Amino acid sequence: MKNDEQRSGLWKHGLLLTLLFGFTVMIVGGVLMYKSRAPIPDRVVGPDGATLFTSTDIQNGQDLFRKRGLMDYGTVLGHGAYLGPDYTAEALHWMVEAMRPPNYDSLGVGPKAAIDAEIAADLKVNRYADGTLTFTAGQVAGWNSIVERYRKLFVEGQIERALPKGALLPVSEGGGDPVQELAATKQLAAFITWTTWLSVAKRPEAAHSYTNNWPYDKAAGNTVTGGAMMWSAVSVAGLIFFLALILYFQHRYSLSAAEVKNPSFKFDLARAPLTPSQKAAAKYFVIAMALFLVQSVLGGKMAHDYADGASFFGFNLSQYLPFNIARTWHLQLAIFWIATAWLGMGIFIAPLVSGKEPKFQRGLVNILFGALVIVVVGSLTGEYMSIKGMLGKSWWWLGTQGWEYLELGRLWMFLLIAGMGIWLFIVARGLRAALKAESDRGGLTHLLLYAATAIPVFYCFALFVNRDSHLTMADYWRWWLIHLWVEGMFEVFAVVTIGFLMVRLGLLTAQSTLRATYFQLIILLGSGIIGTGHHYYWIGAPEAWMALGAVFSALEVVPLSLLMVEAYGQYKVIRQGGIEFPYAASFWFLVATAFWNLFGAGVLGFFINLPFVSYFQHGNFLTAAHGHGALMGVYGMLAIALALFSLRNIVEPRYWKEKWLMVSFWGLNVGLMGMIVVTLLPIGVMQALESFNNGFWSARSLDFYQRPIVHTLLWLRMFPDTIFIVLGAVPLVAACTYGLFHMRTLNAPAPQVVEEKERELIGV
Repeated sequence: MKNDEQRSGLWKHGLLLTLLFGFTVMIVGGVLMYKSRAPIPDRVVGPDGATLFTSTDIQNGQDLFRKRGLMDYGTVLGHGAYLGPDYTAEALHWMVEAMRPPNYDSLGVGPKAAIDAEIAADLKVNRYADGTLTFTAGQVAGWNSIVERYRKLFVEGQIERALPKGALLPVSEGGGDPVQELAATKQLAAFITWTTWLSVAKRPEAAHSYTNNWPYDKAAGNTVTGGAMMWSAVSVAGLIFFLALILYFQHRYSLSAAEVKNPSFKFDLARAPLTPSQKAAAKYFVIAMALFLVQSVLGGKMAHDYADGASFFGFNLSQYLPFNIARTWHLQLAIFWIATAWLGMGIFIAPLVSGKEPKFQRGLVNILFGALVIVVVGSLTGEYMSIKGMLGKSWWWLGTQGWEYLELGRLWMFLLIAGMGIWLFIVARGLRAALKAESDRGGLTHLLLYAATAIPVFYCFALFVNRDSHLTMADYWRWWLIHLWVEGMFEVFAVVTIGFLMVRLGLLTAQSTLRATYFQLIILLGSGIIGTGHHYYWIGAPEAWMALGAVFSALEVVPLSLLMVEAYGQYKVIRQGGIEFPYAASFWFLVATAFWNLFGAGVLGFFINLPFVSYFQHGNFLTAAHGHGALMGVYGMLAIALALFSLRNIVEPRYWKEKWLMVSFWGLNVGLMGMIVVTLLPIGVMQALESFNNGFWSARSLDFYQRPIVHTLLWLRMFPDTIFIVLGAVPLVAACTYGLFHMRTLNAPAPQVVEEKERELIGV
């Protein structure tokens, strides 16, 4: 026993050292990023000293870009949505075109190459000094071209690309007034032109631009750096070495959870008394699934906009629900419904851990539910009003902050943090008795509390993104939210929760599970924290992030693969644990989670994260394939699994619609795989090749999307989308809603009923 406790202490300290090392690297790297970020000039002037635009114009342009939700329409520096252009790459291409002589197209290959070399050399020179950025005559011509093209967009929109008239400046904010339209046009052009300059001008201390020469545009002198190639090779070599090392330690020290001999379900949760807070948690899961259905329908609408942005089967839907609003809601609802399911799971599991429920727990659960409803409805309404120009100067507080995945207004963010704080209080007081009974502060129950605490704590890092944040620093902290909160802390909570439940079910031994959990968390966080760096390759960060991001991102495949192996081991012990297994549907969604963890997050993530590959595909459909496979495939499927596990213990067994849920299981997984295989992957590959051959601006142009083969693949997506919605989301919502009206009686054990259909599903 003493040796086991000593080993437990070693693993606990190993995890603490991993966290300390990972976050030290992240913070030091962030400080270096802050010091070396591209300057925002006080003035940008022409060769004659005349002011073209100022830092105020750049900031106002960034505000306009955000409050109109343009990051959920196109991208800047490769981050955002993919229906619109990448504004940085497009404007850089426009500037190159404007710098060419009028007879350029009639020249031969040699003269064209000479002109392009001269333009590239001109753009690469960094003429920033003492707060003033000086443009050459050619760059001034480029600036004028960018302003004129944006002026046309402000007035006319681009209906074939789902950008209706008035989308950039609604009438309520001056749309239709030529003077105000020109002023707003210049502000947006100032922000985009600044991102264009920092993407091509050389860093003072390096031979490449602030964005490591991204986007690729040979005519502008932006080509892949030697560092991108070198660190791609190093990351693959590191993956092979560390994979062998981790497998050695896993087998040498038996770091997998060991099953008990002759396992049986000694703790059948479906027969345990139902507490008031658990019953109150049921509505969390039903609302989460309803939000998931709405999110799925919005995704189908957005997919249609790629194929036909002008109309929705003859109806001008974009006038009322433009693409950027649909995508803003799509992303926010993904976070809301997944988080709601996880919060409900935390509420449900607390009484199971402690064996009793504190007073007034149900009241707190209902208060939290009301707070979540206010946040969801308020934030979605505010985002719509901001993008439609109805909020004026309050857009940042009540509407949208405008960054992808961080769209909700600052007020709603504070309320969401407060809600998660209430949730943590509910869980902590529910675990109090079990925490006191557990002598080891590094035990499973304590780990469960630590994992729960990490969820609200890590969301708070998003507060470092302020209204006037530098674009590079906003992206630095934004990816703390996306990668470390969504992809990191939620996965930590899942690993601990699943291990805990397997022990309580009597299928795994507590000590081996604790040891295996620590091992999984060490390699998961050891690679995942610094692995956030692959999002920093091209946002204006130092080249050192390419080394850190490449190596540690490659290692992220290892824990995902081992989690798949661990899931298979859990599958075996469940099969041996007895035929009366009431969680078949939940279990199969866990199987799906393990598969998508390996394929969607691991394989597709590794495919795009090597710097050399990322340089050409960053901001195209290959990223979307990974995003869908990871967010929906892993966190979505896991949220459904946890919701169904909890609901199965709340609903009367005879009213549990297992058959509907298995239809949903196949509909969601077949539909998701269809989206990726039919549309996202093939178009992503074609975009990467187009970028390699002609520049990234071309891969994101309207002409590319209108190519016959691409256009056909965009239309074909309606089939997997329909399967996903009709056979996946709808049966799921129906089964959960039906169960809500047939819940068990409080504090009474459920009948020991196991239907024959459940028995059959165990052998699927």
